[in-house]
Amino acid sequence: MEANTGGTGRLPAAFLTPGSSSFLDFLAQHQPELLPGRRSLPEGIVEAPHGTTIVAAVFEGGVVIAGDRRATMGNVIAQRDIEKVFPADEYSAVGIAGTAGLAVEMVRLFQLELEHYEKIEGTGLSLEGKANRLTTMIRGNLGMAMQGLAVVPIFAGYDLDLGRGRIFSYDVTGGRSEERGFAATGSGSMFARGSMKKLYRDGMTADQAATLVVQALYDAADDDSATGGPDFARKIFPIVSQITEDGFRRLSEEEVAEIAVSITDQRLEHPNGPQAPLL
Repeated sequence: MEANTGGTGRLPAAFLTPGSSSFLDFLAQHQPELLPGRRSLPEGIVEAPHGTTIVAAVFEGGVVIAGDRRATMGNVIAQRDIEKVFPADEYSAVGIAGTAGLAVEMVRLFQLELEHYEKIEGTGLSLEGKANRLTTMIRGNLGMAMQGLAVVPIFAGYDLDLGRGRIFSYDVTGGRSEERGFAATGSGSMFARGSMKKLYRDGMTADQAATLVVQALYDAADDDSATGGPDFARKIFPIVSQITEDGFRRLSEEEVAEIAVSITDQRLEHPNGPQAPLL
């Protein structure tokens, strides 16, 4: 947002008047046309790249969130190395599925919203409060969603008050649900969720949870053409991030590549993935 100082070098009164600690409220009041949900769409069918599968899982001491790297536009691969998982702040992250351009813009606004609140109030929002703020943003995009430009994220973070990782999923209307254990969204979510239902265990370590989400993305890519699996030729691997009491950490490409290699080697023997023991 650019401030028109009128050549005086001074900020306009809008920037100096006390008000809401929400940057979104401020923007809606003074320049609402900058909000993604307030923009007018061109007439006719809009073709836009879509991000696909996001998964998350709670482990002992935190939460892991991951996304594949493929964006599609109809039946065409629009991008092979898109990033779909972003830190929201030091203790939370957002994984995006849906219209890629709008989703990335929404994430940037969400990051700014949390930063603005902390600067105004002198303290950060609780994890529950952050999840509620994201609800408001998604609901503001409902008009776009009804025209086919939906954004459906997963929000995950470490709750400093409760001392554990938490996951929140959303629908296009902004409806929010807290997920227990694991969650998935996007076109490959049905297959990823089925994979995690079989593999998830309470009390998993951070390394086990990282392997779990990559396994789930592998299974999603196996059955959903819009989800991309590990690309060894181009060295493109899922984005995997962990959040603990020490904060947000994105696993390096080398770490994720090592997990992907291990999973692929195992699937040479068992193409359908890990097998449950016989009862």
